[in-house]
Amino acid sequence: MPLTHVSLRHGKPATYRRDILDGVYLALRETFNVPDEDRFMTITEHDETNFTYSASYLGIARSDDLVIIQITVSNTRDVAQKQALYRRIVERLTEAPGVRPEDVFINLVEVKPENWSFGHGIAQYVKNEA
Repeated sequence: MPLTHVSLRHGKPATYRRDILDGVYLALRETFNVPDEDRFMTITEHDETNFTYSASYLGIARSDDLVIIQITVSNTRDVAQKQALYRRIVERLTEAPGVRPEDVFINLVEVKPENWSFGHGIAQYVKNEA
């Protein structure tokens, strides 16, 4: 059920981008109990004009290798699970493709389960819908 969108500067190789998506997906599986095959992810690359950020907000030294990860999920996880997800994403992206921890920006967007339709115009998470 997570819907993941990643934004980064243009110019990274395909393997780098694939490693980001794989790392986020595996972290979601490990910390949010996301089932196998529940993978809906996109990456958008931006030129420097269309990708701006604070290089020092909250005392964190960011670089042009910043990766902005926004994940939409159902509002069913507690704070501990969210913190575990953040840590695990950073660990995985540090391992491959080698993103610095300072350059991993994560935002969770929580929605009610009835706000999902995975196809056929049906809200699959609504118990009374056929």
